[in-house]
Amino acid sequence: MSPTRGEIGGGLAFVVTAEVVGDVAAREALLDRAMGPGRKRKSSEKLRRCRKPSEGLAFVARDVDGRLVGTVRLWNVAAGRDGRPALLLGPLAVDPALKSAGIGSELMRHAVEEARRLGHSAILLVGDAPYYARFGFSAEKTGRLSMPGPYERHRFLALELEPGALDGAHGVLRATGRKLAAKALWTVA
Repeated sequence: MSPTRGEIGGGLAFVVTAEVVGDVAAREALLDRAMGPGRKRKSSEKLRRCRKPSEGLAFVARDVDGRLVGTVRLWNVAAGRDGRPALLLGPLAVDPALKSAGIGSELMRHAVEEARRLGHSAILLVGDAPYYARFGFSAEKTGRLSMPGPYERHRFLALELEPGALDGAHGVLRATGRKLAAKALWTVA
């Protein structure tokens, strides 16, 4: 998928592109600024730990100077006891100085569309229901699913990219997908 361009105040302000290896340090610094020191203790992080994002589903937003100003990744998970393939979205983060500039929304639209294009059937996340509702997420299909660890149930949301993909799904989400190589584990801390 080609890069998505976004505007703030009428001028070209950012572009959404695929994340590259050279983005790791800037992405981690952005996540620390945007989400604080407790971000690695969240239940969603348990599903991401020692894993790579789903193939082709890690994106960044860059400003006109090439500075990383936003990030979103999707991860392979099994939804419930029967192991239905799904994606877990997160974290979505934007440079705190640029909140409400449309970067997060553009990252979300880009990520959802690319997941759909790649043939994925559902996306789950833990987040603010009013914010994510505009992208089609709701708690309607998560009532019988759960996260591995503490989380706020009303914030556990899903979007079916294929109608019925989560019908009858129940149980705890499990991490699936590509594992990080042992050497990479030392550099991701």
